[in-house]
Amino acid sequence: MDFLLLSFMGQPVWMWLLFISLVIGLLVLDLGVLNKGDHEIGVSSSLKLSAMYIAMGLAFGGFVYWQMGGEPAAQYLTAFVVEKTLAMDNIFVMALIFSFFAIPRKYQHRVLFWGILGVIVLRAIMIFLGATIVEQYHWVLYIFALFLVFTGIKMLFVSEEHHNIGENKLLKFMRRRFNVTDDFHGNAFIVKLPHPKTGKIVRFATPLLLALVMIEIADIVFAVDSVPAVFTITTDPYIVYTSNIFAILGLRALYFALAAILHRFSYLKYALSVLLIFIGSKIFIADALGWEKFPPEWSLGITFAILGAGVAYSIWKTSGTQPDAALTEKKSDGHH
Repeated sequence: MDFLLLSFMGQPVWMWLLFISLVIGLLVLDLGVLNKGDHEIGVSSSLKLSAMYIAMGLAFGGFVYWQMGGEPAAQYLTAFVVEKTLAMDNIFVMALIFSFFAIPRKYQHRVLFWGILGVIVLRAIMIFLGATIVEQYHWVLYIFALFLVFTGIKMLFVSEEHHNIGENKLLKFMRRRFNVTDDFHGNAFIVKLPHPKTGKIVRFATPLLLALVMIEIADIVFAVDSVPAVFTITTDPYIVYTSNIFAILGLRALYFALAAILHRFSYLKYALSVLLIFIGSKIFIADALGWEKFPPEWSLGITFAILGAGVAYSIWKTSGTQPDAALTEKKSDGHH
């Protein structure tokens, strides 16, 4: 039992095992019990599931407070809120991917489940590598901070880019190098079919697999913003990883709840821009004022204020508007 008390990445092994067990339990409950089989997930079910994940994430903040104290708990909650909000862009891209491939709603849950599972592993690799680098070279935090400030300013003044999934180089490479079918075969990612030229039975990737790969790549792109953002809030790998994963776990449920009303949050990107600038500036503000670090309680309060103002402004500005056609229209045949 002494093994459980050993330190791993700054915290006892038992705390890591508890978190991993909790995550596995939530995934089994989600896929194996609440959403077993292929069926469409309604907005009501999505809201309840999303609320459950948010409640679990906040409750884990209570565990962090109990085990680690008030300052780490404030850092965890700030990181959780920031990651949850940055995920809004991720949800928008998911909607575009599903629209481009015309993925039926009853199969979207399966794609997102495996997508989130892949994200958990990818984030673990990125965060643990980042933690190792920051521990050895603390000045890297200043690079992270400058990157966030630059990203926030860019988001604030540069018009939003239109994602043209059809022009994605990775997608073109997959279609060129692998056998790909435009037809759905239930919820299968890979199927065996006769080759159109040779008649030999070979494996084909379905649109579900292409969508899954695109979602994984999209998360890697978004992680370039979100992981440095959390490291400028705290360098504790346990808080960084747990806050990230709890925010991501509810991303799938949040997608089904918000996909139809994403247009109501079209102005939230300005709040996100200000938030990234603020998070990146904290380390410089603390240095200028002679503080050891920017007070976590202040950081949490300012984060809530920025996001609250952004959500309120976005909902007010988009009152009476309709969803973007890019998220609702289905592609015509032959344009996968």
